[in-house]
Amino acid sequence: MSSILKNTAVVAAFTSLSRVLGLVREMLQSRLIGAGYEQSAFALAFAIPNMARRMFGEGALTAAFVPVFKGELEADESLVRAKRLARAVLTMSLMMLGCAVLVAVLSLTAFLHWPWREALSPRLALTVDLTRIMLPYMVFICAAAFGMGVLNAFGKFAAPAMLPSILNVVWISALAALCLCPGLSTHAKTMSIACAILLAGLLQMAFMFRMMAKKGIAPRLTRKGWRDGTTRLVWHNMAIACIGAGAVQINYMLDQVLAQKANPWAAGVIGYADRLMELPLGVVGTAFGTVLLPTFSGFFAKADIDGAKNAFQSSVRNMLFVVLPCAAGLVVLAPELTSLIYKGGAFDDIAAVRVARAVACYSLGLAFFCLQKTLTPWFQAQKDMKTPLTVTVRLVFANAALNIASVWLLPVEWRHVGLAASTVLCAAAACMWLWILAVRRNGGMGTVGLAAAVAKMLCSALAMATVVHILRGILAERDFAAGAAVAMLVPVGAAVYFAAEFLFDRQSMRNIVCEFAGRRARRNR
Repeated sequence: MSSILKNTAVVAAFTSLSRVLGLVREMLQSRLIGAGYEQSAFALAFAIPNMARRMFGEGALTAAFVPVFKGELEADESLVRAKRLARAVLTMSLMMLGCAVLVAVLSLTAFLHWPWREALSPRLALTVDLTRIMLPYMVFICAAAFGMGVLNAFGKFAAPAMLPSILNVVWISALAALCLCPGLSTHAKTMSIACAILLAGLLQMAFMFRMMAKKGIAPRLTRKGWRDGTTRLVWHNMAIACIGAGAVQINYMLDQVLAQKANPWAAGVIGYADRLMELPLGVVGTAFGTVLLPTFSGFFAKADIDGAKNAFQSSVRNMLFVVLPCAAGLVVLAPELTSLIYKGGAFDDIAAVRVARAVACYSLGLAFFCLQKTLTPWFQAQKDMKTPLTVTVRLVFANAALNIASVWLLPVEWRHVGLAASTVLCAAAACMWLWILAVRRNGGMGTVGLAAAVAKMLCSALAMATVVHILRGILAERDFAAGAAVAMLVPVGAAVYFAAEFLFDRQSMRNIVCEFAGRRARRNR
């Protein structure tokens, strides 16, 4: 399993870079834009191309394409069939997305030129303007995501993992330039950031196309292969996956709308909390999910079910070993981390408290978010899109109901926390459901052994959280700054967790360390 850990470490390293850049970006944007209606409008407008990326690019298309493409690579060393499949799917995808974006941009432009523009609220008018600018980003990022799937199928993970950093570098450069223009209005600054995102998408697509060409599959528009059986299989599976991914994204957009209903600032606050959560989620959960889809696909293409199970069990154990202490630390240190990263300029104490509450709530579901990214590829690698679809669609309705209840029943300052809590509860339900279905389909998944190891990890994480909470109170009494407190408490918490894990489960910890070192784990003595 050392190759999985090696590839995961590569993805995690570049994802860490991207997440750190993303936090720098959010620190600058929070100070320039604040947490008012401009940020809420921007968050909603950017959510639309992001929805397409998650649903179509990195979601349904990748899930449907990679297992079939991996099978072609295993069966055809000359790459003739693989090239034909990749180019056919890419051509059809770009044509479909391009037409959809063109129609949407023209429709929004016509909408803004109707007489009722003056009657629109400033937030709604700005949202429509920003959406019109950023919609073409959807084509660029989905094309780039397709290139990521091609490279991942080849076992190349470094270049795809670098892709988000391109967006962040361009975005940060735009924010830095805006810092030199203090006379610009917040409206003008927001519009400038939207234009920078469009440029970043074009660069991302060009970069991934170049990487594809280096692997012998130069992107080229073609009409050949549209009716091939493999192409039809990709589109059949993608149609099923799109329904599930679409349901998730519709639910996400509903969350945004309900957040706007809950409070004018709620969507922006949830966006800031989500950005903070993306650091551990991307470094661990997304990294494992990215590596495991082509890995599982390879095992199932060779009918090696035992190898797939071993990879799954090892990955889950290693993932939770890292995620559980991260979640516990985020719950305890949410106020300090939020103040350290965001506070300043237009981001005041009240905004920091609101974001910290959402971060603490999201942190309780971090393990479930990561585990879901490991369970879903298990089914997708078997070319089964219907099982994740069934689970997703049913839980979408549950999530929507919980969100509506949160908006109507909770106090004003806690409604956004209710939205976060419903996401956590539904993620936990999805993990339990998918695990049960995986056991029914493929037999034992090592549930008993994993449960015992996870229980010990939870005890270690709880011990760490207790110590950090006590020390946090002591430092607060002595008026330590947020940055100094975090700098002291994080290494102390890590030391306590490793010491507790060594005490509770010495052999499992030794096995994990051996796997990370690339060596075969020693036998139990």
